[in-house]
Amino acid sequence: MDDALAALKLQIEWGADEALDEAPVDRTRPALTPPTPPPRLEAPAPSREEVPAPLRAVMPVARTTAPAIRAEQAAAAADSLAALRTALADFDGCPLRDTAANLVFGEGDEEARLMLVGDVPGEDEDRSGRPFVGPPGALLDRMLASIGLGRNDVQIAMLVPWRPPGGRPPSETEITLCLPFLLRHVALAAPRRLVLLGPLAARTLLPATGSRRRKRGTWADLAVPGLAAPVPALATASPAALLASPAGRRAAWADLRVLRRALDGDLSKS
Repeated sequence: MDDALAALKLQIEWGADEALDEAPVDRTRPALTPPTPPPRLEAPAPSREEVPAPLRAVMPVARTTAPAIRAEQAAAAADSLAALRTALADFDGCPLRDTAANLVFGEGDEEARLMLVGDVPGEDEDRSGRPFVGPPGALLDRMLASIGLGRNDVQIAMLVPWRPPGGRPPSETEITLCLPFLLRHVALAAPRRLVLLGPLAARTLLPATGSRRRKRGTWADLAVPGLAAPVPALATASPAALLASPAGRRAAWADLRVLRRALDGDLSKS
């Protein structure tokens, strides 16, 4: 009784002025151990062999989520670029779709043998729904013209086709959800070569090199599901980065010369 009165007095001192439970609770008795909740059942994650290598590079299989699996299934079901665009526009598993003004799918010659892959849309791209517009787009046009190319000579795709809110970098999860659509885009377009315009596309798509940095101006083979042979890929700076830091233009020009020599070599083999 003394213990019960002491507990009641303590509650009054703490400001308790009403009872919320339907029946009194004996606070002096040991608390009962709550029952163990039943185990949560989850869908089995796909095996490592079922996940494309670039997807494994950005997210371990153990963290594969239902939206990521749905993204792979939706991308794999597209049998044309038009169907892929529709599948991407209808995919509701990525929250970026609902915050962006427009989907930036890509554009260019669907038969072109060179594909450019950008990182994420900027503010101008988000408003227009087109990749590489505004000042970065004008610089890209000049870069292509310097090696005898124009937009009609290339295909353009985006790693992440929606602009994140406020222009923030996309999260790992967001990249994971968008990556199957980009890989399917590459498989359907079947370009002979890829140029990755930005560090995010390069880190996501190119194989890891360990502690050593990849040498500038070198081609790396990218294995793409649906293509019989790897696609040579060259990483270089994005036009937006070159506008912000003109000091990088010398290295970018060297990359363009590497690209031009490779294209000339491809033509001589045709």
